[in-house]
Amino acid sequence: MHIVRLLRLLSGERLIGLGQEPCYGEGMPEKRDYYEVLGIGKAATDSDIKKAFRSLARKFHPDKNPDDPEAEMNFKELQEAYTILSNPEERGKYDMFGHDRPGGSPFGPRGFQGVNINFDDLFGGGFESIFSQFFGDSASSSSRGSDLLVRHSIPFQAVMDGIDDELEIDVLRDCTGCGGSGSNSDDGARPCPSCDGRGRIDEISMIGPFRQRVRKECPSCRGSGRLVTDPCGDCRGEGRAYQAIRVKFSVHPGVGPGTRLRMRGQGEAASSNRGHTGDLYIELEVGTHPWFERDGSDLLMALPLSYADLALGTSIEIPHIDADDLRIKVPSGSKPGETITISGRGLPRPRANSRRGSVTVVLKLEVPRKTSRTMRKRLNEMRDDMEDELDVLEDRIKKEAMSRRRG
Repeated sequence: MHIVRLLRLLSGERLIGLGQEPCYGEGMPEKRDYYEVLGIGKAATDSDIKKAFRSLARKFHPDKNPDDPEAEMNFKELQEAYTILSNPEERGKYDMFGHDRPGGSPFGPRGFQGVNINFDDLFGGGFESIFSQFFGDSASSSSRGSDLLVRHSIPFQAVMDGIDDELEIDVLRDCTGCGGSGSNSDDGARPCPSCDGRGRIDEISMIGPFRQRVRKECPSCRGSGRLVTDPCGDCRGEGRAYQAIRVKFSVHPGVGPGTRLRMRGQGEAASSNRGHTGDLYIELEVGTHPWFERDGSDLLMALPLSYADLALGTSIEIPHIDADDLRIKVPSGSKPGETITISGRGLPRPRANSRRGSVTVVLKLEVPRKTSRTMRKRLNEMRDDMEDELDVLEDRIKKEAMSRRRG
């Protein structure tokens, strides 16, 4: 990865994509036993299951294995196993039928699609509420407002220093005119006759010899359990209306592009005024730097120099993102394409306290586009002097090839 980026810098190509899509082979492997995936026995307690998942998820999280094309697949397999075994009802069905349960996959015809879990949630335990939504009854699942995703750009400098930022968005929230009830008055609504005010209905279907009960949101009242007869003029009986809210958040040093910050309770209000507000996810986009390209915590840059600077050596200072000038010492006799690495002057490493990456400088020969008559005369004199000191061209080509092969 590092070599490819350096070659692209030499060619003058700008590095845009920092990631690489995983490539999967044809065919799907046979499902492994969920207990085997988590490395636990069938007598494992709920605490054992949670502990095993948290430990393995930290190990196999795609953010921790950026060069492993199978990391995402392994992480998804862990999620699926935990989703089933952490739910007592689903675990009982799995223990009885295994993967060949009546009715097929509990996740529907598409199977388990995985969950985007922020790495921070594995430390704080925030992943539990995500998985609990898979098999909760409709009273809990339908009474939660929708999650929102917004993309927000931060300056490159924020990756070095961190930043306290804020944004303003329009979100569906409980209507201020009716307090979320949807009605103009206290008696402006009545219980829904379709669900007897419960907000959900049960449907019974037969799958072979088995009866399957599916609990879902009542379509008549959309899970609220009420029918509005005197609708609020502000929200037209919806109980929700768009409101501008300002969200404040902090970005830690070393954050990577594509990182999602989870703001609990900052999403949409539930369609039922008895429900919970969803979450807001802020996906970070990082701005570019005038001359640095980023490779994780390392910084790459190209340094154009004259022939004299490469031949005689030089010392250069340029402004740096940590507020202290970056000093680059170029040894005499340097060649275009060689690199200079300055350790500890890159970006902060996430969760590594004060550790930082390195800065890699690629030396490039800058040839003047226009030369004066005096300069051409001097260059011709230099070329004659240098030819006397160098071996014949064929010998130089051979030595260069041998040096390249040894390297």
